[in-house]
Amino acid sequence: MMIFVDACFKKQTPYTPVWFMRQAGRYLSEYKEVRKLAGDFLSLCKNPKLASEVTLQPVEILNVDAAILFSDILVVPLEMGMDLGFFAGEGPKFADTIESQKDLNRLRNDAHLRLNYVYDTIALTRQNLAEDKALIGFCGAPWTLATYMIEGQGSKTYAKSKKILYSNPKLLHALLDKITHNLKYYLESQIEAGVNAVMVFDSWASALEKSAYLEFGWQYCKQIASFIKQKYPHIPVILFPKGISGYLEEIDGEFDVFGVDWSTPLEIAKAKLSPKYTLQGNLEPCRIYNEESMLEGARQILDLMKNTPHIFNLGHGMLPDLPRENAIKLVEFIHNYR
Repeated sequence: MMIFVDACFKKQTPYTPVWFMRQAGRYLSEYKEVRKLAGDFLSLCKNPKLASEVTLQPVEILNVDAAILFSDILVVPLEMGMDLGFFAGEGPKFADTIESQKDLNRLRNDAHLRLNYVYDTIALTRQNLAEDKALIGFCGAPWTLATYMIEGQGSKTYAKSKKILYSNPKLLHALLDKITHNLKYYLESQIEAGVNAVMVFDSWASALEKSAYLEFGWQYCKQIASFIKQKYPHIPVILFPKGISGYLEEIDGEFDVFGVDWSTPLEIAKAKLSPKYTLQGNLEPCRIYNEESMLEGARQILDLMKNTPHIFNLGHGMLPDLPRENAIKLVEFIHNYR
């Protein structure tokens, strides 16, 4: 029995399951040691033994109910044929951005066949993970990946992406279609390798106004979810579009869990989306800096979601300098809360 999977499917659980986005990371000294051993971030992602080790670390240290595959959303455009580099202090950058149909034509449709290092990490992790702990696979959402591929890096304005959206929507849809095709088979391959659930991260969903997000963002997340649910109904699908609290009345689709970010009041998400979907979230990550604030926030969330399908998580990822002892206390508090 996996309590995390049961909660995804709205089954009764003895306590609220918990895991954290970015739970494998720099706030753990053990992670930093392995990262140093790997040499650089991308080398760590491509080394199944080391990637599996850091995937398992937070389960062993924090006692969370699920591990999430250690990888990066940008390995998909990388294996579609783009030139990706990670630079200290600057983050990921693509040397060859997508600006025209010619650029689009050079992208591969079989990225999933080139990602065996991810599947090897999954197989190794599932082999060493306790049977009652779930393993979550993931990908970035088409819109979020498209912004990186067009802008070349993270952006504050997404001006290049939006320029294409409004001036050449046909090109953007063609890019999103190609990304979506790759992601469907990437997630399917993750499932075949051994993950127990899959999650789609739309980190830059809030960059778009409502009508644009529904057309160029959400509909592609729904396509991926439907593809997986029709082929693998026993695998929970989690969708996490960050920062769209104003669009919740438009949310629908064949998926199981809706990830609620910290800027979205959980009571609003509950009113609009529960109990149709299990809700996941949404403690403000910075509350973990202070034990009293952390436990107060956790108590409010658990009380609000009492007798409601819920998975405890942060409203975004763990930060590099969060105190691990507080994270350990938080998991213990959630497991014991009645």
